[in-house]
Amino acid sequence: MAGIKDVAKLAGVGVGTVSRAINDTGYVSQEAKAKIDAAMEELHYIPNELARNLYRKKSGIIAVLVPTISHPFFAEFINYMELECHERGYKTMICSTEREKNYESEYLQMLRQHIVEGIITGVHSLDVQEYLEIDMPIVALDRFIGDNIPVVSVDHRQGGMRAARELIRCGCHKVAVFQEAKKVHSPAQARYEEFMRVLEESGIETISCELEWNKSDVAYFNQVTSEFFRKHPDVDGMFGTDLLALSYMKAAQENGKKIPEDLKIIAYDGTDIMDAVYPRMTMIRQPIEKLAKEAVRLIVHRIDGTNLLDKHIELESTFIKGNTTDN
Repeated sequence: MAGIKDVAKLAGVGVGTVSRAINDTGYVSQEAKAKIDAAMEELHYIPNELARNLYRKKSGIIAVLVPTISHPFFAEFINYMELECHERGYKTMICSTEREKNYESEYLQMLRQHIVEGIITGVHSLDVQEYLEIDMPIVALDRFIGDNIPVVSVDHRQGGMRAARELIRCGCHKVAVFQEAKKVHSPAQARYEEFMRVLEESGIETISCELEWNKSDVAYFNQVTSEFFRKHPDVDGMFGTDLLALSYMKAAQENGKKIPEDLKIIAYDGTDIMDAVYPRMTMIRQPIEKLAKEAVRLIVHRIDGTNLLDKHIELESTFIKGNTTDN
């Protein structure tokens, strides 16, 4: 396999000249460049792109940190993000942090070492302080980390209000709400706060089930919803993210409940998987494609050094009427 010395020898120039030409780090005459290009082509020499980028402290890679790629929301987000990164000339590194507690720290170290140019983080397993100690391009998805780290989210309060009003319209009296761990400082908490506020002001009882921190697999959701259903069989309304809504609907049907006659269900996220469900789910759909595009736009601006005036981008969700809340 040919190396840089072989290229220099065939082109009749010094190794330093070849290095400057490849890395664009100094003057090289047009004549020398032509000889070097011809020698590289003849020898089938391909420069080490990673080494070049590390030398320049520019890798052309944006990392996205998610708890797991198997979750429908994160799978869709990654898909749209990768397309947007490609459009902007960047490659995507997908980093799942679910199995190892130190993965998140390791990926931040990659940012310090310029292996990646920026990070979009959608995980909540690392202490905020570790992010605040890094003055480098970071964008958060649905998490408040610090004043200098931009956040992309939807108007969760609006989504929670819409869901509550729909269950009020359906005549629910006792509603279950499955909410994320409160220890996470996330805009998403507003959806549950608003949902319960609107219902309680209307005299409707709400029973909250707080989920364990950083757990989002189907087996866990099935366990939680089954146990909850056994304790509260008289619940006639339910609100939770897509997989939780599906798990709860499964538990209810296995126990002879009819939907929507006996139980009304509203899902939050509205991922593509819900289009394969029967009965068709009533849901609050997050604009996942727009979230991905905004996150990439912000991280590219951070990489370029652009001063961001608005560091909290808040998008609108969409209410989709299905058959799980019909009277």
